[in-house]
Amino acid sequence: MDYQSLLVIPLGGLEEIGLNMTAFQYADDLIVVDAGLMFPEEAMLGVDFVIPDFSYILENREKLKGIILTHGHEDHTGALPFLLKEVNVPVYGTPLTLALVKEKLTEYNITDIPLITVRPRGKINVGVFNIEFIRVTHSIVDGVGLGINTPLGNIIHTGDFKLDPTPVDGELMDLYKFTEYAEKGTLLMLSDSTNSEKGGFTFSEKEVRRAFEDIFSKAKGRIIIATFATNIHRIQQAIDVALQYGKKVVMCGKSIISNAQIALELGYLKMPENTWLRIEHMKDIPDDRVVIITTGSQGEPLSVLSRIATDEHKHIKIKEGDTVIISAKIIPGNERSIGKIINHLMMRGADVKYEKVSEIHVSGHASKEELKLMINLVKPKYFMPIHGEYRHLKYHAQLAEKSSIPKENIFILENGTVLEITESGVSKNEKITAGRIFIDGNGVTGVGDVVLRDRRRLAHDGIVIIIVGLEKLTKKIVFGPEIISRGFIFEDASQDIINEVRDLMSETLLSLQKDVISDISLVQAKLRSTLKKYLRDRMDRRPMIMPIIMEL
Repeated sequence: MDYQSLLVIPLGGLEEIGLNMTAFQYADDLIVVDAGLMFPEEAMLGVDFVIPDFSYILENREKLKGIILTHGHEDHTGALPFLLKEVNVPVYGTPLTLALVKEKLTEYNITDIPLITVRPRGKINVGVFNIEFIRVTHSIVDGVGLGINTPLGNIIHTGDFKLDPTPVDGELMDLYKFTEYAEKGTLLMLSDSTNSEKGGFTFSEKEVRRAFEDIFSKAKGRIIIATFATNIHRIQQAIDVALQYGKKVVMCGKSIISNAQIALELGYLKMPENTWLRIEHMKDIPDDRVVIITTGSQGEPLSVLSRIATDEHKHIKIKEGDTVIISAKIIPGNERSIGKIINHLMMRGADVKYEKVSEIHVSGHASKEELKLMINLVKPKYFMPIHGEYRHLKYHAQLAEKSSIPKENIFILENGTVLEITESGVSKNEKITAGRIFIDGNGVTGVGDVVLRDRRRLAHDGIVIIIVGLEKLTKKIVFGPEIISRGFIFEDASQDIINEVRDLMSETLLSLQKDVISDISLVQAKLRSTLKKYLRDRMDRRPMIMPIIMEL
């Protein structure tokens, strides 16, 4: 690296939805913007969530001066506990963002990290970087874009945004700040690409209220609303409409209760006293006066909505006349899970409203016309689309080209590809280590690709276990081979195949030379290869084969 160069290093959020994380480095000063997670795809069996591989940050930890957060969604903050277990640096964010982060860090017993509150329009100095927080409108309170002043020029990082002319909290986006950067000169702009395929403008969040009012006016029984726990604006609108129709509110779900309490304390959520009921008191009021706000809008198996749908919730059982509103966009990959929940709810008598059949959700991300407007407001010299799958990045790049940015000044990168900026120009450098770490349970070391491959193999073809007991000195067979299978064939119905496998393994053991049978690893390898070939030829199946040799 040239000492006078500025490096832009995406570690997550490119060619994917989630995992948003970008590093900026000038000489010996390094900052990170966001550190998000991604929820697992269907093929990631047993994985709870995914975080970026931040090896580069750990290798350069002595240069890391701080972490700056654009907003409190998990796809921008969820990886923080894992990063902050390895490094102790200040984390900068707006009040609600840091309140949500503090709650998450407490769960991981991380308590000694400096959390520094910066309000929108505030400025901070982090190493050589001077950073201004610019208010944007999004689907969460306190979202910001960033104006980053560097020794080589100004960078705009939009964060997640949309141009909402009627935000729920009345806090308009600071568009004039973006035009100020155009006047001062913007070297590089990194901009949210999530909705770059979608034409026109994204609807205002207040459009959801109209849909709520229509549903509330017609509902005969209880109303159950499932949404993201961080969507304080959506929760506020549900509360406002509940009050409008004389209803009481019950919050259900650990994360939504925690976030609502935090937002109430900070003044971002408002409701009169005696509006929020404890779930145990729900039975004391008529059904048509109850609104339940809960989690599970993405079909998570252990979520409240999932347990309600399968009749496993302790307090809430679906009745004929209940109305369920799934007020969230279905994240790609979750369609099947959500579909199952909708089916279960309907079978139990609920009237279910969701995105395909009702206008009960609007996006928090800018559509094409807003993206073009933002580019024209900022007028950057160089442009880099972020936050989206490849097609989103490509469409956003095309919008930038239509907005008079030269094609050679537009950079679609992959995670780990370094964009180097010098006084003479911009170029792509070789990739640094980047990728994904799979988190399973409480483990912080991650699940490797090999483990996932084995899980997929077990799920597809099952496992066959061969158990053999050998006399320690003579190496004669004392018992076995015993054959156990799981997920391969139903043993009682396929006893002939089990007997054939047992006979084949016996013949294989008897055919082994003395020097081979004295080496347990060679015996296991021979049994595995023989059975693998047999099952492939006999049944065209490839189960996992696990020989267990015990010396007695």
